Amino acid sequence: MIQWIKADNPKAQFIFAHGAGAGSDSEFMQDMANKLAEHGIQVGLFDFEYMQVAKQTGKRRPPDRAPKLLAYFEKVLASVNADLPLFIGGKSMGGRMASLLVTEHTLPVKGVIAMGYPFHPPGKPEKLRTEHFADISCPFLVLQGERDTFGTQAELAEMSFAKAPTFQFFADGDHSLKPRKKSGFSEDAHRLDAAKATAEFIEQHLND
Repeated sequence: MIQWIKADNPKAQFIFAHGAGAGSDSEFMQDMANKLAEHGIQVGLFDFEYMQVAKQTGKRRPPDRAPKLLAYFEKVLASVNADLPLFIGGKSMGGRMASLLVTEHTLPVKGVIAMGYPFHPPGKPEKLRTEHFADISCPFLVLQGERDTFGTQAELAEMSFAKAPTFQFFADGDHSLKPRKKSGFSEDAHRLDAAKATAEFIEQHLND
């Protein structure tokens, strides 16, 4: 159920859920997991059930509805290492599910990390997915590209949150933190910075 990217002498574990369109074997997920392992974080990757079926049949499928995704995420958490501090999160939809999960269940989660949080569907800023933020009981870090169509830095600056996450923005980054070539920034540098920010956040909240 879980593919572990192991770290030497891990200080924590991070269960890292994929986004809606690409599974745990995507280049982004695998690369970020390996970068985090270099910081002493053991990373657990998994595929939601709809993604498992998509891979078996070779046909793309839309994500299941949130209750089914959350039930499976919780099932995954039942098989983690009880001796390591637990953090959860994900890319896009996976990060949203992680943030919802900690509002619905009493879990020993020390923090949530979302990479490219889907604040709203592209082009529909009125359809916000932030109501549950007030009920997130643990520290919450959002790593967001400045020009992410699911919530740009400019849009987020105008939003008010009952309980705001900690934000780190990535210059000219898109929904996968990727900058345009003309920006002068690089995708790999942003990923290295995202891994570093995640590791620092985990270190900061290890003993909460």
